[in-house]
Amino acid sequence: MKALIFLALLGAAFAAAEDDRVVGGYECPRHSVPYQVSLNAGYHFCGGSLISSQWVVSAAHCYKSRIQVRLGEHNIAVNEGTEQWIDGAKMIKHPQYNSYNLDNDIMLIKLSRPATLNSYVQTVSLPSRCPVADENCMVSGWGNMSANGSNFPDRLQCLRQPIIDDRICRNAYPHLFTENMLCSGFMHGGASSCQGDSGGPLVCNGQLQGVVSWGYDCAMKGHPSVYARVCRYNSWISSVMRSN
Repeated sequence: MKALIFLALLGAAFAAAEDDRVVGGYECPRHSVPYQVSLNAGYHFCGGSLISSQWVVSAAHCYKSRIQVRLGEHNIAVNEGTEQWIDGAKMIKHPQYNSYNLDNDIMLIKLSRPATLNSYVQTVSLPSRCPVADENCMVSGWGNMSANGSNFPDRLQCLRQPIIDDRICRNAYPHLFTENMLCSGFMHGGASSCQGDSGGPLVCNGQLQGVVSWGYDCAMKGHPSVYARVCRYNSWISSVMRSN
């Protein structure tokens, strides 16, 4: 079996690793994804989503003890004047996170100060329901754009893709897919999230339904991208935010 490519392995040391960027997507219109954040440790290594002025959702496998959250970004290589760079004060992985199979791959980051919400920095809603098969969604990130090489963009990439029925996903990943995961993308391959997109948002009808988690290779036929199923974590998220 192919080794799982954890979408978080970004950064300098892993620039040649498979893909953590959106493959087969397009450059997002500037600041059209104002809830998207870049997690930075001297380099971009994961994405995340702003859910309140002081809280970001990302993937547990993106955990580092020191993280700078970069908001209001489009081109992460230049200063565009719209950015807010705020240190993470608390990084809280889900208590049942399993680093072996990436079950419960979700993490909350509390910012050291609240972000200023404006036309470049906005929150995204948590889900009021779970997603349904074929629902149209959008994934975004600065991950690898090459399915079999290394091509990391400076500008935020977007990809529209549907939710895939759980039964199809379970067949694609026998013994790996859990009820805390969902698949989105294209069974024929050719487009998907990739290395460097980890932790980033999958948004369906204005609600954060998925967190980029894992896959086999990027954009591989028969193996769509797997996301943490955010609708299962609403109560955990609100209890962590209340008690911190």
